[in-house]
Amino acid sequence: MNPVFLNIGILRENVLEALFPQGCALCGTIPDPFYGLCGTCREALAIPEAERGRCTICGQPLISEQGTCLVCRNGQEKSFDRLISIYPYMGRYKNVLKEYKFKRRLCVGNFLAEKIWQGLGLLLRKEETTDFCLTPVPPRAGKIKRSGWDQIEYLAKILPKQNVLINKNISIRRYLKRLPSSSQKELNKENRLLNLKGKIIVNNHYVQDKKRNFVPKTIILFDDVYTTGATMEACAAALKSGGVERVLGICLCYD
Repeated sequence: MNPVFLNIGILRENVLEALFPQGCALCGTIPDPFYGLCGTCREALAIPEAERGRCTICGQPLISEQGTCLVCRNGQEKSFDRLISIYPYMGRYKNVLKEYKFKRRLCVGNFLAEKIWQGLGLLLRKEETTDFCLTPVPPRAGKIKRSGWDQIEYLAKILPKQNVLINKNISIRRYLKRLPSSSQKELNKENRLLNLKGKIIVNNHYVQDKKRNFVPKTIILFDDVYTTGATMEACAAALKSGGVERVLGICLCYD
């Protein structure tokens, strides 16, 4: 699909949402049209506090463990250095993501973009780096052409406009490309890893930036759902093999 037509399609949906707003994506009452959510539901979607802290690897809240969760402690070594997962993929958190992802409520993307910035703040609390950029997890080959959009690519487009929480210029760099592969949805953990092995690579944009010494020391990946970690692992492995020193990650939900 021609990018011009893709942008026109998204613009059309934004205009329709502004002119004929739907109800709140969660409760159906009158929403703030910018977010597609009412004030009460936005408050209910505040990032949950992790009473025992978060795993230093996958970023999920700890239950009885300290430092690292049991899954990460007993699993194989990760290519990414650290990750923050914001919401559990259940209840209202799952519903709001589904409204955005599957029903294409683009205004809800503005709310989720703000949560990514908040997640970035949580992620960087224990980091000293100032040399970094954000990179979206790439869509399956042909997805945008077939469906007209990708939920992560759309967030990558609006994130610079929603940077209201961190007062600095943070670049969005699309450094990764996904080669043709099967959908991850119906695969188990082992098959997910095999399905993506060698299927996510650094692209020409990354190669050119590296030649000009523009690639930062730290790259922060972002995605919507962390399930087995296979996608983050494949993306991080590709970046590490390309010479990136440190790879971090932000996911809106963990399943």
